[in-house]
Amino acid sequence: MPDRGRTYRRRQRALTTDASTTEALTLRTLPPASVPASRPKPADASAEHYWLMRRNLDDSLPQIRWPTDVVVTPFILDLAAEAHRLLTSGYLGGAGNVPDYSTWLAGFEHDAEYDLSLCFLAMRNGAVIGVITGWTSAFIKDLVVHPDARNRGVGFALLHHLFAHLTRRHEAAADLYVMENNLAARRLYEKSGMSYVKRIVLPAS
Repeated sequence: MPDRGRTYRRRQRALTTDASTTEALTLRTLPPASVPASRPKPADASAEHYWLMRRNLDDSLPQIRWPTDVVVTPFILDLAAEAHRLLTSGYLGGAGNVPDYSTWLAGFEHDAEYDLSLCFLAMRNGAVIGVITGWTSAFIKDLVVHPDARNRGVGFALLHHLFAHLTRRHEAAADLYVMENNLAARRLYEKSGMSYVKRIVLPAS
């Protein structure tokens, strides 16, 4: 699934594909956030399509309620290996992918769109149980929660923690991609106030 987002206002970046995809997608003009796309039905679950979803950051954000045994921390390099392991395991089902550790880590230093200040970890008893990474384009690249910590509001809290930071940076909206057949993720994003903007065919690998 392509993993490059778009920026707001005057800056734009090309929409590129994962390393496993050989053809680039054409960046098309996206409809404004105020014009909803034809949203998928709850049971729609194509493995050959994914959706661009968007959260309008002009809308008010709810108060974040973290589980009592979970704390949020900025992403730090000392925990990078543990965070990468969680991301890798979270994408084993095909909902996305993450480069090998050295390539992924180098991105924070050499890729101008990576921004450590938009990456956060959910911690429980000193262990990483959730990761969210955002780019300078207000695009949410990764959101993974450990299976043992799901259905407790950790993903919702991580999303809104990042939304709050993007709001303080005066971003108009936040974007992400989700596979159409990832029903659990879709429900989370819908609950988080995200709308469906564009349905896209998954490029042939």
